[in-house]
Amino acid sequence: MTPWSPLDGIPEDIVARAARVRLACFDVDGVMTDGGLYYSDLGHESKRFHVMDGLGLKMLVESSIHVAVITARDTPAVAKRMQDLGIRHVFAGVPDKRACMLDLAAQLGLGIEDVAHVGDDFPDLGLLGTVGFAIAVANAHPVIAHVAHWRTQRNGGHGAVREVCELLLAAQGKLGGAIQRFRG
Repeated sequence: MTPWSPLDGIPEDIVARAARVRLACFDVDGVMTDGGLYYSDLGHESKRFHVMDGLGLKMLVESSIHVAVITARDTPAVAKRMQDLGIRHVFAGVPDKRACMLDLAAQLGLGIEDVAHVGDDFPDLGLLGTVGFAIAVANAHPVIAHVAHWRTQRNGGHGAVREVCELLLAAQGKLGGAIQRFRG
């Protein structure tokens, strides 16, 4: 199918964690974006999202893996981007990400071992310490990298989300099918 595999060089315990994931949660600033906050002269905020990350998220949804965005900030840019991608579980302005994830997992009938979270900074700490598969982006704060089970090679906002999506899909034997639809 593909001449490469996102599983190349990945330890077996990480592949096993990825294979169990039924709910993939993502932070926004510093994970889906480069962490920069861009303001116009009129005070309007904008964010830069990586298009490859968006396709990865869509492939997860199409492969029956729940996707959730849990972010402490509430901005129209995030709502619009998630709407464009068809992400149903969007939680913005969340002061306690861990409690939010636990509630969503319960609603979906999932245990914490079925949940992954991708984070980069202190607001993700409680959530990363709870889930079955804790993931830090390459440029995460050292404390976050220390509690994570796995760390991406790419920085947040520069393809790290896509890297996570491909790992999850490959570990579950779904990546080939997700790619196949693009072959025509």
